[in-house]
Amino acid sequence: MKKFLYKLLVLFIFLIQICPLSFADDIEEETIDVNSEIEASSLASEIPDINSRSCVVLDRNSSMILYGKNEKNKVKMASTTKIMTAIIVLENASLDTTVEVSKKSAGTGGSRLGLKTGDKITIRDLLYGLMLCSGNDAAVCLAESIAGSVPAFSDLMNAKAQELGLLNSHFESPHGLDSNEHYTTAYELALLSNYALKNPTFLNIVGTKNYTVTINGHPKTLSNTNELLGNLNGVYGIKTGFTNGANRCLVTACKRGNMDIICVVLGADTKSFRTKDSVKLIEYAFKTYEYFNIADFVNKYMIDWQNTHPNYFFIDKGISNQLEIKMNSNCNIASSIPVQKEFIPNIEATISINPYLQAPVCPDDWLGKLTVSSRGNLIAEFDLLSNSSIRKNNVFDYMIHFFKGYPKELESSIF
Repeated sequence: MKKFLYKLLVLFIFLIQICPLSFADDIEEETIDVNSEIEASSLASEIPDINSRSCVVLDRNSSMILYGKNEKNKVKMASTTKIMTAIIVLENASLDTTVEVSKKSAGTGGSRLGLKTGDKITIRDLLYGLMLCSGNDAAVCLAESIAGSVPAFSDLMNAKAQELGLLNSHFESPHGLDSNEHYTTAYELALLSNYALKNPTFLNIVGTKNYTVTINGHPKTLSNTNELLGNLNGVYGIKTGFTNGANRCLVTACKRGNMDIICVVLGADTKSFRTKDSVKLIEYAFKTYEYFNIADFVNKYMIDWQNTHPNYFFIDKGISNQLEIKMNSNCNIASSIPVQKEFIPNIEATISINPYLQAPVCPDDWLGKLTVSSRGNLIAEFDLLSNSSIRKNNVFDYMIHFFKGYPKELESSIF
């Protein structure tokens, strides 16, 4: 009997040791001197040496990638999941609604807001508990309040991912505890973050350093887990994350002047590396890039090119050779895009179009490309389309040309 009790005690101690690790989420024993990490990382070389398994820096204005490492690989995302959770809540709930905490919510492990079964709290305060202290209990409570259950809420998350074109992301929970079918990519997480930050309430929540929630009428002050918020110039959000499967994760929004970026690091070995990598990438982006007005540049080049190529096209069997061209309206040219500073003095454009076409030519027919580059480095590329129609000569056209003394440029069309 004593031997059995001894084995039971050993098993109990073992479970105590492994359970926090199995369900860890934003609970880190490691403490760092954030200001020292920032100071050291901001002096890094121009091309950053990154510890994180995957990362990306995305320009919010143009959605261009400024730096990437395995940015399209599927990986676990830990509590950065809660970016999607918050958006689903904000788009489907009244924030002043008071809800009651279920037993399931109260029993959720990992990082917690500290909810107990039967507690009363508003949706708004749950959102602050979700995003500031990364409460997994708050995540489950929100999911149950909005959709009735975690699986039903996950369906809403996946539907939103499809709507946003996040084809390499899949959600199984509102909190992000490790699961093989719960994943995203650094790039798609940046796109999701960019979408979320357009919501004023979300923007305000993730930019809050400290906030006091009310649970059962009693106040509780929360602090944001984002170590860069309030410490690195320009940072205004958005979310940390940590599980054993995902390692340390951080999504950061930073704006300086007119440049606004999102930095995502996933899979850093330590909190120190997470901070260093984020600072290195952010400093690299602001030191390396500046905005270039590509819309004005491209539009001026198009006008100049058409003025200097008035008789560029020969349209076989066409009623005319006077064809107008345009850029594809689906290109969605940002007025300005980030370009490496060293490339800007040597930016040039080229148009590649076959001048010999066959009638008929219809509006929006693809004709060629306009390429913007510098020193052999591609900056942007745009499709060029027909902006007019050239119909094919018919019998009556040939008769008219014959009796009028057809123009020489149509000789090959007639004979």
